[in-house]
Amino acid sequence: MRDLNKIPENCEFIKMSSLQECDELIDPFCMEDHPLTITFEDITSAAFKVKTGVINTPCVQSKLSALTGMDLYLKKEFLQTTGSFKERGARNALLKLSQEQIENGVISASSGNHALGLCYHGSLLGIPVTVVMPVVAPIMKITACRQYGATVIVEGLDMSEAKRVALKNSKENGLIYINGYDHPDIMAGQGTLGLEIVEQVPNIDAVVVPVGGGGLIAGVALAIKTLHPYVSIIGVESERCPSFYLARENGRPIFTSIHSTLADGLAVPMVGYNAFATANPLIDKLVVVKEEWIAIAILRLVENEKCIVEGAGATGLAAILSGQLDELKGKRVVLPLCGGNIDTTILGSCLERGLAADGRLVKFCVQVSDRPGGIGELCNLLAGIGVSIKDIIHERAWIMSDIFSVDVKIVCETRDKEHAQQLKEVLHKHYRKIIFGVENHASLPISP
Repeated sequence: MRDLNKIPENCEFIKMSSLQECDELIDPFCMEDHPLTITFEDITSAAFKVKTGVINTPCVQSKLSALTGMDLYLKKEFLQTTGSFKERGARNALLKLSQEQIENGVISASSGNHALGLCYHGSLLGIPVTVVMPVVAPIMKITACRQYGATVIVEGLDMSEAKRVALKNSKENGLIYINGYDHPDIMAGQGTLGLEIVEQVPNIDAVVVPVGGGGLIAGVALAIKTLHPYVSIIGVESERCPSFYLARENGRPIFTSIHSTLADGLAVPMVGYNAFATANPLIDKLVVVKEEWIAIAILRLVENEKCIVEGAGATGLAAILSGQLDELKGKRVVLPLCGGNIDTTILGSCLERGLAADGRLVKFCVQVSDRPGGIGELCNLLAGIGVSIKDIIHERAWIMSDIFSVDVKIVCETRDKEHAQQLKEVLHKHYRKIIFGVENHASLPISP
């Protein structure tokens, strides 16, 4: 077992607390020059410690197996009390504290799931918890953390600023800082998910793991590869935050510009030093998925499995649906659905984006006659081929070419891409000026 009280000599560290005397605000458990890798024994120890406090979530065969051509199993981590796998690492880290550390309390920076897990288990164990959440953190998660009795500081425009605030607070008040994805005890706790998977599903060929900061894939990969070395470990990131992919290209974690993504739980600008050192040698393949496939994956899980997951939890399925893992066809594959904390308004947008990417929600604008019956003829045409109109609006004032014409903007629902193609063919046959999927336009081009 690694002694986590042994901190590198270049940082004066008072043992049993997080009071640092370094010139810079750094996390002594997460340092580039001294990465702390975990062992299989760390994971089995964590499994013993957390088993009475976290849910052994089901891992069941998926109805999507026929669609994907794989024997697909879903590990439903969104069924944890706070809605994500983060509880595993949070509870393990809290249970590893000394009595002095427990009395002082812990602090962390998080915009969501790690904060929830830490606050929830801190309340169960009677450990004071402070979380620093950026101003962009969802109100519902801030409220939930406060309901668990934690001290919640909302400060910082983003996670990097929130982390600086948390580290400063840690230094000034003697609180242990617990990184949500790179602290060794966090990684060991996440690895318990891997132990459960191999107990629940025999003869696994591959496990496809979402990747953000790297803590989950580090723990899961180590647990599974130790017991079954020939199981493939595949990591998946969003194209809008490919921090692990770029770290692999450069041989070390580097800062990565991230953009807004449906998989906001994976939007970490730099993977953890410890997580990278632990996980990188164990990952057989790393893929990057486009946003539209994440939206389609969320839609498929809702429609076929009745599972509501956040974007991060759907990335594994997104990689499969996008055709990037076709080598797994005919094999037994496990997908951890790692979280379900998706805002209801975001869920609605995700489902609509999924329907649009799936060819089942179509938006177009067509120029029709403004004489009596013009719009009625268009509606009858759509009804005749079984297309359902969801929204319709018409404009006259901005038509400069023909005073007797009107622009009609329609959002409609089709059965599938083939049905959407039939719609396009019918419209081109009856109208000269059509444009699909464009919000604003000055004048419609003549369709080919």
